[in-house]
Amino acid sequence: MTLQNLKYIIAVTESGSITEASKKKHISQPSLSNAIKDVEKEVGFSIFTRTRVGIALTKEGIEFLGYARQVVQEMELLESRFIMNTSSKQRFCVSTQHYTFTANAFVELVQQFGQERFEFILNETGTHQIMQDVKNRFSDLGVLCISAENEAVLKKTLKEYNLNFFDLFTAKPHVFLRKDHPLSNRKSIKLEDLKEYPRLNFLQGNYESLSYAEEPFSNVLSEKIIRVSDRAAVINLMIGLDGYTISTGIFPKYLHGDSIISVPLEEEEALHIGYVLNKGQELSKLGEIYVDELRKFNP
Repeated sequence: MTLQNLKYIIAVTESGSITEASKKKHISQPSLSNAIKDVEKEVGFSIFTRTRVGIALTKEGIEFLGYARQVVQEMELLESRFIMNTSSKQRFCVSTQHYTFTANAFVELVQQFGQERFEFILNETGTHQIMQDVKNRFSDLGVLCISAENEAVLKKTLKEYNLNFFDLFTAKPHVFLRKDHPLSNRKSIKLEDLKEYPRLNFLQGNYESLSYAEEPFSNVLSEKIIRVSDRAAVINLMIGLDGYTISTGIFPKYLHGDSIISVPLEEEEALHIGYVLNKGQELSKLGEIYVDELRKFNP
């Protein structure tokens, strides 16, 4: 078992595909597959299993990956300190649904960290991918929302992936729209008031379903739906098309100004915002800083 083979396994895990990992590592697919088979033969179990959407870690593979990452990271620290004679580079990764406050907390984390060398990753992605990133230890933690609509499916997936959800705070659903939207002067908005306007939802990739939708009340039929993959597009479509989205109501202004507002939605629903960790995993020092910053947005 070589250090390079461990790096290959980490690359496949993060890519979810031998094809993509081979491109990233500049190695042929057969050579990469053979390297993985050599490690599997040596350890006596399968590290990966093929699924309809790519490749995934087995139960034993998940445990193996944790040790592999540790070995690779320790080697990088060793090389950094004694060969390249530089200070160690700190890595920290968060996978999150598309919330402005998670980006704001990330800004605060980076400002507090203050060291010259680091690799920080803020991965705004789909609901299922967040849980997969944490399970595969690509991300130190994940941030997502559990509501009455998705609770059963998300808790089932969390259990399957051996993950824990830690509640940070509870928010009420709000409608986000541009400040000059025809409904912006309302004290509250009903779902029926939104029928004529385009609804903006985030794409969920291979797991596109109501169960993994970020937005509450996605089960309510809408004649006009636009699905997008990033937060900036949602804001542009709110401004340009009078579109709207439904979310937590937490929208710190200092990253986007006051062009977008939120209005309470007249529906009884509790949105539980929390973070996800592997069972038995504790928050790192950077994770503690990040979670503390998230708690400041408790409405």
